[in-house]
Amino acid sequence: MNIGILGTGFGAYHASILKKFPEIGRVVVFGRNESKLHKLQQELGVEITTSIDEVICDPGLDIIDICLPSALHRQYTLDALQAGKHVFCETPVCLSAEDAAAMKHAEEQSGKIVLVNQFIKFEPAYQYLYESAAQKRYGMLLKVRLLRETAPLWGDLGLGTITTNLMIHDLDFVSWLLGATAPSGVWGSQGGQDGQAVVEAIFNKTNVSAQVIASSLMPAAYPFTVGYEAYFERAKLEFHEKDDMQGSVDLVLYEYSETGRQEIVLVIVNPYEKSLQHALQCFQDGSESILSLEQALLSLNTALELKSLLAVPAS
Repeated sequence: MNIGILGTGFGAYHASILKKFPEIGRVVVFGRNESKLHKLQQELGVEITTSIDEVICDPGLDIIDICLPSALHRQYTLDALQAGKHVFCETPVCLSAEDAAAMKHAEEQSGKIVLVNQFIKFEPAYQYLYESAAQKRYGMLLKVRLLRETAPLWGDLGLGTITTNLMIHDLDFVSWLLGATAPSGVWGSQGGQDGQAVVEAIFNKTNVSAQVIASSLMPAAYPFTVGYEAYFERAKLEFHEKDDMQGSVDLVLYEYSETGRQEIVLVIVNPYEKSLQHALQCFQDGSESILSLEQALLSLNTALELKSLLAVPAS
């Protein structure tokens, strides 16, 4: 398979992963920064271009990997599908219900596949929780609390953007775990800080409840943190991963049950790599994917609904 990558930001990381896969032939990278392009060419041996149309219209490419700002995802997804290419798209897949509808319609009309990099499904700790719930390993899952906290490292993550730009993976996990679930309630505050916020969303179903908390209000010294607490009938799981962004990662998953506390040893994998491998396999054989556009739109629509509920009326 041959792949075109749009973007030299996160696209450079995608290129470094894809070049490891034996099933990948050509890798063509589009970007506007020629120095970045030439560096990628020298380091990875990829083809480079400053023409986005050249990539999309290249008859030798099978897949377009979109690593551009989310506001551009609709345009280039539609262009790629029209050119007869499959699409792998970074998150968030888009930023409006109108863009989502257009992308879904274009996919249905094209006969090609759009997959979205909702890589949380390949994080071992989250896979363990999903499988534990599906297999009733500890009895029924009763409640799960998902947490994501960051210092102000990633640009604007205020109330208008945090649900799509920070919470999207946890929302995707909730929809994967519980199925399509409308939020039962949401609370948020910017804490007096522009571009920063803390949000709590609740999802209640008949026999299970989920809570998603995200904060971009953490102090600069605070490590990027994700985690969960999962309450089952016969056990509790606690997971956290703390990354100081300087190479130090504290990662642990504990099981608490009648036999005491036990650490669940996780196999360390690169979830981005696993996500790309899964997508390539699905593109190749047409198999059903947990990264489908339809699945991604469930979490996007939830994020947009939460954003609407958090909107502060104009005075």
